[in-house]
Amino acid sequence: MANKLLEIKNVSKVFRIGGMLMGKKLTAIDGVSLEIDAGKPVILSIVGESGCGKSTLCKMILRLYTPDEGDILLDGRSYLDRKGYNPKQFRLEVQPIFQNPYESFSMRKTVDTYLFNTALRLGIAKNHQEAEALVDETLRSVGLSLAVVRGKYPTQFSGGELQRVSIARALITKPKLIIADEPVAAIDASMKMNIVNLFMELKDKYNVSFIYITHDLSTAYYVSDFIATLYRGCLIEYGPAKAIMDEPAHPYTELLMNAVPRVGDKWDEAVAMPDAEDVEYAISYCKFAPRCPYATEECRMRRPDMTQLSASRWVMCFHPLVKPTEKA
Repeated sequence: MANKLLEIKNVSKVFRIGGMLMGKKLTAIDGVSLEIDAGKPVILSIVGESGCGKSTLCKMILRLYTPDEGDILLDGRSYLDRKGYNPKQFRLEVQPIFQNPYESFSMRKTVDTYLFNTALRLGIAKNHQEAEALVDETLRSVGLSLAVVRGKYPTQFSGGELQRVSIARALITKPKLIIADEPVAAIDASMKMNIVNLFMELKDKYNVSFIYITHDLSTAYYVSDFIATLYRGCLIEYGPAKAIMDEPAHPYTELLMNAVPRVGDKWDEAVAMPDAEDVEYAISYCKFAPRCPYATEECRMRRPDMTQLSASRWVMCFHPLVKPTEKA
């Protein structure tokens, strides 16, 4: 058995914007490498502002996009091995949860139809009776039940309730990995913590790891075991959630943390991140250098390598705000 559940190895994804002749190339993901160990389930949050590449990376893990460079391995099996790819087995092992639950279900079908189809078509339940027991079990694990859900259409649920149905649907396959792409972005603030609390409970109950894609650092801090920060397609910081949030090593992560509202704080001026600029994706040196208050000439000449700060913490910066430990 592989000792890594997921390995993302130097993955890049390039999109063309505009026509074939006058169009531009945009490197949405630029040489990203990440790992999730097998055995002990974790929640890895991938954070960053809109346009940083979070969803693109998510879609590559889900096989919706093919990397232009690099490779992804699931339980030691390479995504490049097309002959060995079993779509059914992949759906059993990896499940998605998307941002807007109302877009995950047709308004013309009752939501229990999707749950039963998942159980029966993937061969998890042999018959409808087994499927009913399985569907009810997974719904109860997210605070619902088949009696509550049966025969109802998506519009008969709140956003938070329907997202819990989406989570239950993902759990039916007993997956090893769930990719949650901005799962609380379309949900009322009062329900957000209910959803992220669920992830923490289900992680251990179902022995499933989560990749939590978000721009909401407050929930990322609360729910995560590890955090990876993306900026303009580059992985710029990775490590234990508490260490990164309490003492950011990269100036961009520090900027993100300073932009998180805190109870009792009063802002003297508005805090806003600039819009994405195409030119920054093509920069060959440090992509954050044009906006970094600590940038030096070295930062504007070449791109830094990943610096190891500790056994489980890395940063892409010439001048990290946290110094490496002796054991690094």
